[in-house]
Amino acid sequence: MNYKLFMYKNNLVQTIAVCFLAISTFSACAQEHQKNEELLKVNSNILQHTVLLNNQNSIIPLTELEKKNIASVSLGFAFQNVSDSLLNKYAKVTSFSSASYENSPELGKLENDLKFFNTIIISITDQEAPKARYINFINSIAKSKSVIIALYGQQTNLAPFDSLTAPILWSQDKNIQAASLIPQLIFGGIAAGNKLTRNISARFPAGSGYTTTVTRLKYTIPEDAGVNAENLREIDDITAEAIAARAAPGMVVLVAKDGKVIFNKAYGTHTYDGPADKVTDIFDLASITKITATTPMVMRLVEQNKLKLDTNIGAYIALARPTAMNDIPVREVMLHQAGFIPYIPFHDGVKPGDHSPDSSAAYPTKVADGYFIRKDYFKDVMWPQMLNAPIRTRGKYVYSDISMYVMKDIAEQISGEHLNDYVAENFYAPLGMQTAGFLPRNRFSKDRIIPTENDTYFRKTLLVGYVHDQGAALVGGVSGHAGLFASTNDMAIMFQMLLNKGTYGGQQYFKPQTVDTFTAQQSNISRRGLGFDRWDPNLSKKYPSATASPQTYGHTGYTGTAVWVDQARGLIYVFLSNRVNPSVTNKLVSMGIRSRIQEVINSAIDKGMEK
Repeated sequence: MNYKLFMYKNNLVQTIAVCFLAISTFSACAQEHQKNEELLKVNSNILQHTVLLNNQNSIIPLTELEKKNIASVSLGFAFQNVSDSLLNKYAKVTSFSSASYENSPELGKLENDLKFFNTIIISITDQEAPKARYINFINSIAKSKSVIIALYGQQTNLAPFDSLTAPILWSQDKNIQAASLIPQLIFGGIAAGNKLTRNISARFPAGSGYTTTVTRLKYTIPEDAGVNAENLREIDDITAEAIAARAAPGMVVLVAKDGKVIFNKAYGTHTYDGPADKVTDIFDLASITKITATTPMVMRLVEQNKLKLDTNIGAYIALARPTAMNDIPVREVMLHQAGFIPYIPFHDGVKPGDHSPDSSAAYPTKVADGYFIRKDYFKDVMWPQMLNAPIRTRGKYVYSDISMYVMKDIAEQISGEHLNDYVAENFYAPLGMQTAGFLPRNRFSKDRIIPTENDTYFRKTLLVGYVHDQGAALVGGVSGHAGLFASTNDMAIMFQMLLNKGTYGGQQYFKPQTVDTFTAQQSNISRRGLGFDRWDPNLSKKYPSATASPQTYGHTGYTGTAVWVDQARGLIYVFLSNRVNPSVTNKLVSMGIRSRIQEVINSAIDKGMEK
């Protein structure tokens, strides 16, 4: 390595180490344009001296994540925490370190602890690679597992791996920056393409090296997408204004541009006297459920020709046939033009005998801590009310939650699967979305979930991990219009797949024309797509923001959430908050917080494109 470059890079490490450790929060240091430009040069040099070997079976980038149980093993690598933080943005990865097995000379105990994992990512430096203890461990584990080696340091130490057929990612650098880049090569956030420049061994001659393509999100800094970080600073001011005005106790903002996550920052606290928000926190998405769960399920069924948009509701729901719903086409339901009334306050009709503080066979449906609804309450009370509700405004655009109760039932009738199971199996697991799903309390500790309302009128408790929407809660937390929880990163993954016209991670989830059809304006009386909300052509409404392009689609959520995809800018904007804590306030809307942040992002991107 060039000595001056070596010294420059190692001096720079001290300045930017904190930035890499906080790669998801983008602290003030990562917002400084000049430092970011320098960092890009350093990263570019690292990648120029990184080579993918032994990828003859195209294992890298990893695919079919739903079939993989992944472990990360450090064999003396100092920056495993950085590497693992990046790995875990793509899939759930469990960490192990040889330092914890000092009393196991041949690492047999470590090998035993890996028995339930089928994919092992091993990080090792050039100094450790020649050690027989580590080579024996690697050769042994590779007999029964899919192994990937991340080798950091001098390339001459590739020689000990001559007998290994598993993929090897070799990086000349063994520092914190390299530790943040190699995981992204493994998952396809960054493409490989370099070759060895010298002969190492018979197995690794000069010219060896495999090429890959980008298949997933990259986690980087604004300048990597042509955006000046300084032009995003106003996001900090707007969020501070929102919190000071008690529009919401906290929020997380994510920006992805051209397949690169360039901003993901948490602000405020869980509650006004609670712990600080983190970018990994899980939020109640409210109506974003409609386009992240129910609509994708509908899209898949339409694509499979199992569901026809112009077929009437009664063809799919037997109980609708004697009602006014019978003759309404599915398309009108998806466009909110079916004439359904907007909302039924189901919780107002709950009688004392309908609920219990304890679970039992008679009261099996959990609504919140200490609140269980009686068996078949939805089937006996709620569903008949919806089926028999008056149809008053058919042919007009009237936004109604009932539409997605109906679509959930149709989709489940056709597929024979529950909505929550279907989307987890078909979308979330293969995409690598780790937090997205219904009923988060069944999967995560309370401290990872952002509280919503302190419900003083219905459930009489602070809601943490139980859906805020009362109707969705009475159903048991899984509904077509609300109930989904997720982090910003999972939202970025899902909507990058849609921005990619249906592909992500080397897998196709939808045909491009399916994505185009559902996300484009499909109504001649409203701005709506099929399930998706969209940019409003009435410019006086400035919706979703004054500068959003006509190619923008997404949705907002009652709890204070929003996700917008601006195809013209290659942009995904995610805003998650709990504006209903401790009680419902409209300040987030009246202050225009979400739209103002979107305008800052749009302006920053547009300035970058003008260069």
